[in-house]
Amino acid sequence: MTPMKNTLAGAMLAASVFAFAPAVLAAPPVVSPSVAALPDFADIVERTGPGVVNIRTTERVRQNAQGQGGIDDPEMQEFFRRFFGIPVPRQQQPGTPRGNGNGGGNGKQGGQSQQEEVPRGVGSGFIISADGLILTNAHVVDGASEVYVTLTDKREFKARIVGSDTRTDVAVLKIDGSNLPRLTMGDSDKIRAGEWVLAIGSPFGLENTVTAGIVSAKARDTGDYLPLIQTDVAVNPGNSGGPLINLKGEVIGINSQIYSRSGGFMGISFAVPIDEALRVADQLKASGRVTRGRIGVQIGEVTKDVAESLGLARAQGALVQRVEAGGPSEKAGLEAGDIILKFNGVAIERPSDLPRMVGATKPGSKATVNIWRKGSARDVSVTVVELEADKPKQAEDKKTKPDNAPNALGLVVSDLSEAQKKELKVDNGVLVENVSGAAAAAGIRPGDVVQRVNEVDVKDAKQFGQLVAKLDVKKRAAVLVRRGDSSQFVPLRPNGGGN
Repeated sequence: MTPMKNTLAGAMLAASVFAFAPAVLAAPPVVSPSVAALPDFADIVERTGPGVVNIRTTERVRQNAQGQGGIDDPEMQEFFRRFFGIPVPRQQQPGTPRGNGNGGGNGKQGGQSQQEEVPRGVGSGFIISADGLILTNAHVVDGASEVYVTLTDKREFKARIVGSDTRTDVAVLKIDGSNLPRLTMGDSDKIRAGEWVLAIGSPFGLENTVTAGIVSAKARDTGDYLPLIQTDVAVNPGNSGGPLINLKGEVIGINSQIYSRSGGFMGISFAVPIDEALRVADQLKASGRVTRGRIGVQIGEVTKDVAESLGLARAQGALVQRVEAGGPSEKAGLEAGDIILKFNGVAIERPSDLPRMVGATKPGSKATVNIWRKGSARDVSVTVVELEADKPKQAEDKKTKPDNAPNALGLVVSDLSEAQKKELKVDNGVLVENVSGAAAAAGIRPGDVVQRVNEVDVKDAKQFGQLVAKLDVKKRAAVLVRRGDSSQFVPLRPNGGGN
């Protein structure tokens, strides 16, 4: 019986295997997901490379008759030869004649000083017009006595600086030429994070070096007047001023900065958006300088805590920390502690938006500034003037001994005399004499002036004490504190409310 059972069982197993075999054979093949091919940059480089130039700058340095100021160190000579492409002038021996064919020598011997043209640095640039206009970074040519431009075909030109703008780090050069290879400008507003880009330049003097990567972010707030393009393209010293190019072969930016702790590339680089660079270049070509507007305020961030304390729906706008005495904003009635929500109808999402909007406004024109003050919004008309260097003056802190116990905010204050108000340039407020608790933790210090608690102006020490006594210990209060010429809201929670 056993052999029969085994035989029957074997037959049934075989039948089941054959019965399922057609189903297995008929199963559809597994399809692997498609993988996008990496871009081939060779054609783009071949097409755009001739329009990228190497920029070499020199500087005239004054030497005495003994030739002091040259460099005889063999290692330094080799460094300059490899990375700058030309040797540094060696020290002149006493009594050796010097001609005037090398940047300013006068051929005289003795005690008179002479000038020597020495290498200053290298950078990159790119041609934007067939007659020889070139875009680069301002820091590439700043301080240079002479600027030399070398094309990929080894032709070298002496360049003239048409104009330079340090605030945006853009400069325009001009060389004498015709039918020069120029690059096509793209639209930096249309770039997207994640798209492929490449850089061509002269890192460490190595001409026509190509690196590639992606756009990491399209609007980084690293500059006062420009949101920069962040990439992971390898950019090193010498790449500055070179083009950032998209897959269409169009320039979308000027490589300008790197984030580095070592001095070399660490995976983060920044480029000036080409749209903004061209706007600056147009002004530089027209007048050699860039004209910007200003309204005479120093601004800061509106934090979430401050926004909640002042009744704003969310953290937005720019906090007015200081109003320039006699400036356009003071004349228009703006005050420290105001929050600018809109400029000419355009919302201010972050503080860096405001200087860009004001800077782009024509000096002499009137602008409508929407501000938040004491619980409500209002419009103020401000006349924009031309931007000039700020010269803030800091008032000295006054420190006196405390004469009473700190209040719930940890502050001991006293009334301001008329002389102190005049010196500190304030109309109201109380002087901080001593600090402890929440106020000390927030960074308030003796000599500061408290001007407002939430929406109420502080008149004197007695009223300030009454205001603090009425504060809700469960909520932070927005305390407007002035230090020197600047004012800042500091969120403080009264003692008993925790932190």
